[in-house]
Amino acid sequence: MKTIHCQQRLDVRADYDVIVAGAGPAGICAAVAAARQGAKVALVERYGVVGGNLTAGYVGPILGMVGRGTMRDELVRLLGVPDNDMIGITGKAHDIERAKCVLAELIARETIDVYLQSTVYDVIKEGDAVRGLLLATNEGPLALTARITVDATGDAVVSYLAGAAIEKGRDDGLMQPVTLEFTIDGVDDTRGVVCIGDVDEVELGGERFLDFCRRCADEGKLPQKLAAVRLHPTTHAGQRQVNTTQVNGVDSTRVDHLFRAEVELRQQIGLLVDFFRTNLPGYEQCRCISSGTTVGVRESRRVIGDYVITAEELAAGKRFDDAVVHRAEFIVDIHNPAGAGQAEERIQYCEPYDLPYRCFTPRGVENLYTAGRCISGTHRAHASYRVMSICMAMGEAVGIAAALCVRKGCTPRTLNVGELQRTMTDRGIELFD
Repeated sequence: MKTIHCQQRLDVRADYDVIVAGAGPAGICAAVAAARQGAKVALVERYGVVGGNLTAGYVGPILGMVGRGTMRDELVRLLGVPDNDMIGITGKAHDIERAKCVLAELIARETIDVYLQSTVYDVIKEGDAVRGLLLATNEGPLALTARITVDATGDAVVSYLAGAAIEKGRDDGLMQPVTLEFTIDGVDDTRGVVCIGDVDEVELGGERFLDFCRRCADEGKLPQKLAAVRLHPTTHAGQRQVNTTQVNGVDSTRVDHLFRAEVELRQQIGLLVDFFRTNLPGYEQCRCISSGTTVGVRESRRVIGDYVITAEELAAGKRFDDAVVHRAEFIVDIHNPAGAGQAEERIQYCEPYDLPYRCFTPRGVENLYTAGRCISGTHRAHASYRVMSICMAMGEAVGIAAALCVRKGCTPRTLNVGELQRTMTDRGIELFD
């Protein structure tokens, strides 16, 4: 590999109290929460639209649950899906085109500088402390500085560049497969099946639907890796949100992995639509009307923090004195890294659990928070807290925390967590039983 050396002098474009990298469910909530606390906030997003998996990723329904009073409640109302439940029984996929506008308007109502089509390519550090970010933009490289930075990039880009300790995948390094979700219309709702996922016992012609799909895969009507067909209703009649396409062995932090995954996933959309038309009653006239603009990633880097939470703690519904996310709930949903369906024979359900503050502070790095699927937990724990409702609550918690750090002149590691909790409960956020 050839090494080149280049020198550039960058002036600081702006100085902020808080920079949030990533405008997905966690990042939006972090930026808005910090701004509502009076902080001067920058929100950095690599795509040309805010929302992350709520928009560009085409993920729906919004799954998972958290305690009362968080921004999750506000967002599901704004997106027109206030009845979405933990697992998707009553959940509907939101109108993704509408979400692009609604979420942008939510941010625009606050005092937040938004940097779209801006990619984090390095961090500014003094010793162990993150002092800002370097962005690749259409104007060229830009430097932003801040007292506190929030890494809500999903892939933990900021934390990785800052030298935080990182883990990926399970013990053998394999990660959950990537998916490209898409929407179909033309479904006859009086006959067309709905299947919310691997926990669903819905039947088709007297046979469990997921068993029917597995049999079709065995008979060659479907590729084996597409045997778990998930068909969610949307807010529009005659539509389904399809969460089925799958490519294994993809590491989203490797640029050489992404294009081959994109090609295969988009080819699978056509295969699935043909299968639906031929084999599913009520789907004879269905067609794909839209799909994600980016590969959907379930798992990549996890940042090792001051506390590493485990799936056993989540399953038991563990409470923590320093809880900043309360009554989080979702299954341990491990899509098979080496095949179709679930990785484990029995799906692990969880009691409503807490996430402690220490999961959001990367070990050995100062002035940095994480939020979203890259927080500090094990491979199995990550498979529960990675869903969007829980990520929203994470983002809000660290956004409030970041603003408090600025106001108090302290670091995330020296912040009085009791004061943070009081600030959150004063806003109506449930943190204790």
